[in-house]
Amino acid sequence: MQKKLTITIDDKVYEGLHKIVGRGHISHFIEELVRPHISNQDLHAAYEQMAQDEARESEAMEWSEATIGDVSDEPR
Repeated sequence: MQKKLTITIDDKVYEGLHKIVGRGHISHFIEELVRPHISNQDLHAAYEQMAQDEARESEAMEWSEATIGDVSDEPR
């Protein structure tokens, strides 16, 4: 689902968007710029929640420690 948003920007920015991005592509351009700033908040919260799962973290640490020996003797 999409929502319509009205924003106010400087005339030069508006002209630049039309010139560089092109009419009909501005919404997508702005959305792609903003999305990482919004999504990172959700991702950060998910990582924090995962880190609080002590059993999962212990298992992950055990696994990562076990794999270190697998690559330490490999030639470069």
